[in-house]
Amino acid sequence: MSGHHDDAPIAAQVRGLEALLEDRGLVDARELDRALEAFLAGSSPAGAARAVARAWTDDDFRRRLLDDANAALPEVRLSMGGGLQEQRLKVVENTAAVHNVIVCTLCSCYPIAVLGPSPTWYKSEAYRSRVVRDPRGVLAEFEFDPGPDVEITVWDASAESRYMVLPRRPEGTEPLDEAELAALVTRNGLIGVAAV
Repeated sequence: MSGHHDDAPIAAQVRGLEALLEDRGLVDARELDRALEAFLAGSSPAGAARAVARAWTDDDFRRRLLDDANAALPEVRLSMGGGLQEQRLKVVENTAAVHNVIVCTLCSCYPIAVLGPSPTWYKSEAYRSRVVRDPRGVLAEFEFDPGPDVEITVWDASAESRYMVLPRRPEGTEPLDEAELAALVTRNGLIGVAAV
């Protein structure tokens, strides 16, 4: 995905706020760094890949994940917690007829707790504005074509709600166990800009 996103003004504001909180003794910089490192260490697409693999092999879990992802996530040792408040995660399932893509058009809301840090392109203005208007064109830039007969649905995240795509299980993977299936799942597949 081409395009440039300049985070410098926001990063400067965050650093200024951190400095102010440190100066007033409200935040210890080392403790803040430790908390951030612990959060990022525990958040990666690997957890979401485990959830996808379980959904591919266990129809009951798949239904629970699609009905109430927040309630189902602890079954695979995941949670949408970690911030000031737990965010709602909605899992949307790709089918032969529908392909899902996630975006946050206002900023870059993203399910970090289950997918890990977001890719740079996800935050870019180019992706955020174009994927809604021209999802097929954006997917083509990722060298992915779901097919002309497949409906593309774009899901717009918000501060309260995040989305994750449940990709279609690749054909010929029936002999694979959950760990082998999880290894096939990519972050781009969980966002919807690639197949698995």
